[in-house]
Amino acid sequence: MPIKIDPHLSAKEKLREENIVTIDNDRAMTQDIRPLKILILNLMPLKKPTEVQLLRLLGNTPLQLEIDFCRPVSRVGTHTDNSYLESAYLEFSDVADKYYDGLIVTGAPVEKLEYEDVEYWGEIEEYLEWARTHVYAVLHYCWGAQAGLYYYYDIPKVMLPQKLCGIYPYGLTVRNHPLLRGFDDRYFIPQSRYTKVDDAQVDSNPELQVLSRSVENGINIVATEDMRRVFVMGHFEYDRMSLRDEYVRDKGKGLDPALPRHYYPTDDTTQEPLFKWCSYAHLFYLNWLNMVYQDTPYDLTKLTKKD
Repeated sequence: MPIKIDPHLSAKEKLREENIVTIDNDRAMTQDIRPLKILILNLMPLKKPTEVQLLRLLGNTPLQLEIDFCRPVSRVGTHTDNSYLESAYLEFSDVADKYYDGLIVTGAPVEKLEYEDVEYWGEIEEYLEWARTHVYAVLHYCWGAQAGLYYYYDIPKVMLPQKLCGIYPYGLTVRNHPLLRGFDDRYFIPQSRYTKVDDAQVDSNPELQVLSRSVENGINIVATEDMRRVFVMGHFEYDRMSLRDEYVRDKGKGLDPALPRHYYPTDDTTQEPLFKWCSYAHLFYLNWLNMVYQDTPYDLTKLTKKD
C-alpha cells in the first residue's frame, strides 16, 4: 500500500526512485479504508536524510499510512532551510487537538547535555505528555529512547568512556515476541552515541521488558508489556553510508573519531561498508506497524490514556 505524505517533503522523489509508492490527499480520499496515522517528531539536524530513511522503512507495508512530520521550534535549526520546515513540518500547536495511531521520536545530537539543559526539552515534555492521551503507540530511538525512559520512568542516562559507534550484534532475551518476529537469535544494528541508560534501573522496573541486549553494550530494545511504548537504543533506520558520513564529518571537525567498529570490511575505509542490518530494520518496522494496526482503536478519540 502507498503512504500519504505532505507533497512538500523532499523525500518524495527519492522514494519514487526506490519504487516506494506515495499518494496525495485526493487519491487517499478515494480509498475506502482508514489509514494508520503516524506522526514523526524529527529531532535530527539533517532532517531530509532522516525523512527518507524512516519513510523507506515505513513504506514497506501492505497498510496505508498517513504520515505527518513535526519539529520543536524552540531552537532555530541551521542545517535545513526554514522555509522548507514551515511548509512541510507541523508544530505542536498544529497537532495538539489531533489523534494518531503512532508517534516516532527520533534521536538528537544533544546527549552530552542534561535533559533539562536541552533547549527544546520543554517541548519534548509537551509532546510526551500529550502522547499519553492522543497517541496509541510511541516508538522512541537513540536519544529519543533515553529521553522517553527518563520522562516516563525516571531512568537516567550514563556517559560512556568513549563514543559507541559501529554495527553491533545483540541477542534476543524474549523468544517469539511480536516486535521481533522473523529475527534471528542474533541481529545487527548501528549504534552512534556517547551515553547509555542505566540498565539496572530498566531491569528493576516491572513496567518494562527487555527484548534484546548484549554482554558488551547492554540493553538495546525495551518495551512495555502492552507494546504501546517501545525504546530502541540504536538506529535501525540508518542506511549503508550513515556511519561513514558521520565519521567523515567528525574527522573534518578535527575530533579524531575512532573508526566505526564492524563496519568497513577488514577496517578498510576504501571499501564499501557492509549493509548487514537492512533486513532487521525492515522487519522491525513492519512488526511495529502490524502491532499498531492490530491493537489501535478504529476511532482514535476513544484512546485509553497510557500512564
